[in-house]
Amino acid sequence: MKVWELGEQKGITSLRMVERAEPKPGPGQALIAVKASALNRRDIAITEGKYLGTRPPTRIPLSDGAGDVIAIGDGVSNVKVGARVTAAHFSPWLEGDFDPSFFGADIGSTIDGWLGEKVIVPAGCLLPVPASLSYEQAACLSVAAVTAWSAMQPFAKIKAGDTVLALGTGGVSIFALQIAKMSGARFAITSSQDDKLERCKKLGADILVNYKTTPEWEKEILKATGNRGVDIVLETGGQATLGQSLAACAPNGRVGVIGALGGRAENPPNTAPLLLKNLTMKGITSGSWRMFQDLLKAMDATGTKPVIDKTFKLTDANKAYQYMMDSEFIGKIVITHT
Repeated sequence: MKVWELGEQKGITSLRMVERAEPKPGPGQALIAVKASALNRRDIAITEGKYLGTRPPTRIPLSDGAGDVIAIGDGVSNVKVGARVTAAHFSPWLEGDFDPSFFGADIGSTIDGWLGEKVIVPAGCLLPVPASLSYEQAACLSVAAVTAWSAMQPFAKIKAGDTVLALGTGGVSIFALQIAKMSGARFAITSSQDDKLERCKKLGADILVNYKTTPEWEKEILKATGNRGVDIVLETGGQATLGQSLAACAPNGRVGVIGALGGRAENPPNTAPLLLKNLTMKGITSGSWRMFQDLLKAMDATGTKPVIDKTFKLTDANKAYQYMMDSEFIGKIVITHT
């Protein structure tokens, strides 16, 4: 069977496709015939050894995936052979609060991931795929969608009438848009490209700001909200954008800090609005199995489907990584395995 390995982790050129014998599931494990997988920004960092260190060269990457259970190990009772499944990528985090120990069994990072024809997955973190979702759609959700859900539901407690702000048009931001719309909220989004903003408008975005042509984009956000600001921010830029995100907040706003794609700031961000507006800020490290289950129920009930930008074949997985690096996509990049 074919699987991809990280190799020496000197970038995406280190990725290699190899032939392996079909594995057998051990106690507490399931063998999955993978139908689809998907990429996240962190997958690029993992190929470079920059995501919490280097991994064994034989590590199978990707944390997003879906497929069919074809065998189970001893002690597995929560899934049966033939089930359509996906999985929470922090495999030990079933519910409750986050613990850093969960990084020790992180699918696609510290344990093998989905980028192969058949893969072993801890059975306890598997979830059934609703009939309303295809394998390709279900394969998009584990990291970006659950992260957006974690920020907007358990943390920010989104409600109808709220205004949500997301930065950029990657997976987390587009899922945030969809969750906002299913929740009856308004949505603001920034991008450096007008064509991406127009695509977001078609998806339901209410406020569109080009941060390249409008560097002080927080002022535009305030203007568009009648100088009130936004109730929820999904902060994916990090230090470089945090000060502007805080400035764009309404009183009692909630800021979920998710990433640092903007790099380091030349000057420390102005955090005065935290006090002046009584804001709440929290780091969001993805989400639990229970959060994923709640998200799947909400998507199934509302008919919400992930936005898939482009699909690649398993044999072209390295091209999918390059497409992500080119940053011309909106939503998710999917790899089909059949």
